[in-house]
Amino acid sequence: MAESKGDVSGGVPRTVRGAGGLVTLEGAVAVIVALVLIVRGLLGHDQSKTSGYGTAAWFGILGGAVLAAGIGLLLGKRWGRAIAVIAQLLLLPVTWSLLTDSHQPVFGTLLGAVVIATLVLLFAPASTRWMAADYAIEPEKS
Repeated sequence: MAESKGDVSGGVPRTVRGAGGLVTLEGAVAVIVALVLIVRGLLGHDQSKTSGYGTAAWFGILGGAVLAAGIGLLLGKRWGRAIAVIAQLLLLPVTWSLLTDSHQPVFGTLLGAVVIATLVLLFAPASTRWMAADYAIEPEKS
């Protein structure tokens, strides 16, 4: 199969690698937050150690999965796309909350820009063709 304009070496489109970079960044931030929460808990800064450690575990597990998905996309692994899409869909309400109820417009805008850009890259035509190629499906041409 010939490489399309959006492809790089190995047949993985730039759109997939770009999304992989953004998803890797999201996962890394979540893992860093988990580590910060653990350190804060160990230093006695949390009001409730169970809550601090539980939140750290949540960020660590989910962030680790998102980080793995991002690295997978960077390496051209198709399984990373499903995790990445689900993560972006789950981050959309977080973005909305930051923009409205939490009164954190800067963080909400930054997160929203990353989430929307990632979704655009994951569903770009080159990304869709790349995913379909694994199933030997020819997407319809419009």
